[in-house]
Amino acid sequence: MKTSRELVYETLEFRNPERAPRDLWILPWAEMYYSEELNEIKDQYPGDIIRAPGFCSEIPETKGDPHKIGQYVDEWGCLFENRADGIIGEVKEAIVSSDDEEWEDTSRVHVPVEWLTIDKEKINNFCRETDQFVLAGACPRPFEQLQFIRGTEQLYMDLMFEPEGLKSFMKEMHVFYCRLLTAWAETDVDALMIMDDWGAQQSLLINPELWVQIFKPLYKDYIDIAHAHGKKIFMHSDGNILQIIPHLIDLGLDAVNSQLFCMGIDNLEKYSGEITFWGEMDRQHLLPFGSVEDIEEAVKSVRSSLWRKGGCIAQCEFGPGAKPENVSAVFSTWNGIF
Repeated sequence: MKTSRELVYETLEFRNPERAPRDLWILPWAEMYYSEELNEIKDQYPGDIIRAPGFCSEIPETKGDPHKIGQYVDEWGCLFENRADGIIGEVKEAIVSSDDEEWEDTSRVHVPVEWLTIDKEKINNFCRETDQFVLAGACPRPFEQLQFIRGTEQLYMDLMFEPEGLKSFMKEMHVFYCRLLTAWAETDVDALMIMDDWGAQQSLLINPELWVQIFKPLYKDYIDIAHAHGKKIFMHSDGNILQIIPHLIDLGLDAVNSQLFCMGIDNLEKYSGEITFWGEMDRQHLLPFGSVEDIEEAVKSVRSSLWRKGGCIAQCEFGPGAKPENVSAVFSTWNGIF
């Protein structure tokens, strides 16, 4: 029997694995409200992908709990407000004020250089002691972090006019992210990871031409770092990102976690065999409101349209509203069609 690591590599390289690898994303909400059912799912359908801890010798300062009601300050100094337990809150106050049109004062922003103090020997030991496919425990997110720092509406304006201060800060952030990914690429992890939520329900959040101009070069550097070190690279992005899928393929991205059902499976079929679809199952409608039969049909649709001797990972998120029986059905159906 193949190891989890072998299954994932075969899937990414379209080498006809014996089954689709499994990857369950667990939000604290699921642990709070469905701990027994969650444990049963984990026991019955063990995951094939795991994320490595960094074992950092220095830890950036944070305040509060990101998944508890109240306020939380992240590693960059951004203030989040959360009104419900078990989920992540929203940023309500920019730390680079909208009054600062030129981004002249970024003194309240802390670039978390502590993340660079990873213990490579401990990470390598972690990788050796598991047969799962190991993702790096770092995840650059330039677009989202800029929103947390500046505020979404103001950042959209900034991207149109590109003040020099913004360009200078983005360069600093990008250099940091490249250093971070390089540090992880020098360990024995199997893949690096990046993320940014780029889509609204029906389209990209910004003009695709602006995305190509400003952000595609950043992702190119991240992906090139991974491949130069013999690593795969995965990306997560929520929303309808259909307009940038061809660009991600062009850059050589190995796997993308996206909202397939938001974009339409039929619209994605033409990209099958060119990139691995790292999930997901519809968490807006099917997981919370669908029947087990609906889940079974959805999985079969993904398998039929996107599997090409690989190219699909059986991933879903157990988050707010999801029925445990539907989460379980995702994995049982994937198992049953091989």
